[in-house]
Amino acid sequence: MDIGIISVRYARALLKSALDQKLDKQVYQEMQLLGQSYTEVPQLRQTIDNPMLAKDKKEMLLLTAIGGEKASALAKAFVALVLKEDRENMIQFMAYSYVTLYRQQKNIIRGKLTTAVAVSPETEQKMRQMVESKTKGTVEFETEVNPDIIGGFILEYDTYRMDASVKAKLNSILTALRK
Repeated sequence: MDIGIISVRYARALLKSALDQKLDKQVYQEMQLLGQSYTEVPQLRQTIDNPMLAKDKKEMLLLTAIGGEKASALAKAFVALVLKEDRENMIQFMAYSYVTLYRQQKNIIRGKLTTAVAVSPETEQKMRQMVESKTKGTVEFETEVNPDIIGGFILEYDTYRMDASVKAKLNSILTALRK
């Protein structure tokens, strides 16, 4: 079996258990944290994949990556099961699969707002509400300040991208002048 099929099966089982125990939101945050830990600490993958490292050390590392002492009992049991079944090399993919399945289940859309200068919380909230009204879902919003766009904004969510930046407008004028 390939990594995708296995990781989705484990993620589905974890989501079902989390929903049954009403821990789905907490496990969602823990799996996001685990994925983020793998991204921010590349050595984590090498360490977890090391066959010479004892399972209890791997368990300690993985539990630290999902929140340490604050980790839910379900997440702890999940890590123990993954290690018992010798699937620790796939746990990052399981975490990402859980996050994806949870978002589908709860109709959560990821959105990103890029502006040239920081925007007020009220402006950010208005943009979030606009996206939520269009998508009929909840939006996890990320904001980024990028002075290179000069002014305006770039709004991205789902497969939609609206570039209302000054830089884009200047580039389109420049392209039109070159013709």
